[in-house]
Amino acid sequence: MHKLTSTTSILFGFACWHLSACAAEPEPPTFTAIYSSEAVKIDGKLEDACWLEAEAYPLLLPKDRNSGNATPIEIGTVRLAWDEQFFYAAFEFTDSDVVADGEADQLLQHQLGDVAEIFLKPEQEPYYWEFHVTPRGHKSNFFFPSKGRLGLPSSFTYQCDTVAAARVDGTLNNWKDTDQNWTAEIAIPVEALTEHGAEFDSKSKWRVLSGRYNYSQKLPAKELSAAPLLPITSYHNLSEYARLELQKP
Repeated sequence: MHKLTSTTSILFGFACWHLSACAAEPEPPTFTAIYSSEAVKIDGKLEDACWLEAEAYPLLLPKDRNSGNATPIEIGTVRLAWDEQFFYAAFEFTDSDVVADGEADQLLQHQLGDVAEIFLKPEQEPYYWEFHVTPRGHKSNFFFPSKGRLGLPSSFTYQCDTVAAARVDGTLNNWKDTDQNWTAEIAIPVEALTEHGAEFDSKSKWRVLSGRYNYSQKLPAKELSAAPLLPITSYHNLSEYARLELQKP
């Protein structure tokens, strides 16, 4: 009787631990991309009707970079939209020192100054994309067949017909004055997102993450933030991406 009780207690304790461990894994948040009945004008102004309706998701400091306060010194947001031709992202960043040393597309823009990033991944597939837009309006497009091929040169020569634009309220690349903000838009062709077999419509399952690199003479260090909130500073931690809901047309 004693042995049975002990065994039962052990099994019960294991079951409780297992359930507790499962409960400790939070569900990823869901980000909604508004359906736009009109093509978005990519000019960096964020004046299209869809941006007035779309939720502005805040970019936050990853947990390993904050001490209980996830709000960056210089705040930023991302909005999402789509239609049958493009997936759109709009960025709005407070920025006291807007800097972009890159002078061409398809560079490693995050090593050259301020940059907004969007990552897209089909939920059931290993491959994913990374897209950059800078305050100059330059863009870079990267494709990774899986995280296991991350960093190979072939990922950085990927070609995709994205359209990007940006606007700066301030003086680009002048650290001696004080800037206000910069905004940017990027349009990503649905044709590119579906070329490997994934569907991209209101019934499909995708994941999304937005990242920001903020360099500034007025910050104590370069500031990295992301939406959704990340446990550690890694924009390639795929399991932490938000679920993407494409609003029905």
